[in-house]
Amino acid sequence: MDPRTAVVTGASRGIGLAIARRLVDHGVRVVMLARNADTLRAAAQSLGTSAIPLSCDLGDASALDGTVTRVRDSLGDAPDVLVNSAGLFELATVDTTDPRDFAAAIDVNLIAPFRLIRAFLPAMRARKRGHIVSIGSIADHVAFPENGGYAASKFGLRGLHEVLRAESRDSGVRVTLISPGPVNTALWDDVNPDDRPGFTPRSAMLTPEAVAAAVLFAVTQPDDVNIDELRLSRA
Repeated sequence: MDPRTAVVTGASRGIGLAIARRLVDHGVRVVMLARNADTLRAAAQSLGTSAIPLSCDLGDASALDGTVTRVRDSLGDAPDVLVNSAGLFELATVDTTDPRDFAAAIDVNLIAPFRLIRAFLPAMRARKRGHIVSIGSIADHVAFPENGGYAASKFGLRGLHEVLRAESRDSGVRVTLISPGPVNTALWDDVNPDDRPGFTPRSAMLTPEAVAAAVLFAVTQPDDVNIDELRLSRA
């Protein structure tokens, strides 16, 4: 498959921005979704005219529904590729986690991907072509302390991927889960893992570009090849 259009969430920085950049470099027109309009606009400008910034709070269901309409208006249809990359990550033990923070992690990391998949999947099925990529985590299959909200959302995303993969066989729609180990992004700025025992130092983490390369590999395979799952770790 040679994708022509894509939607990437969390695209203003980190993994999402690296994915958007890699796709644009491959000749793909990319709609970039993120919450901060100014940061997103600057990121899109750095990628050129093939990048379309649409600011949206993915945790706001009504705003996300409106953004789906804006995506269709921008691309003329559902995208060839949907990459659910946005992630909300906060450390706290289960007993000290604010229920609102737990719900926010589920909203951004799981419910927003579900809503975007649900919005674009019918058109992909109708044309028998499309690719849905979910960016998971080592935390979608390994439990870590203080990861209650994040792990619950990422385990849920992996479950959603498995169901979607089972439902999409022989439909022409491909479904991929990419689960990296720790990636050196701004997500770690407030955590300061270098000074916390048991955490991977930032110098030993994967780069966002490594995840982006894995996404491009998955979405550019021949039409009859599905990359079910990729787990990335530092060599």
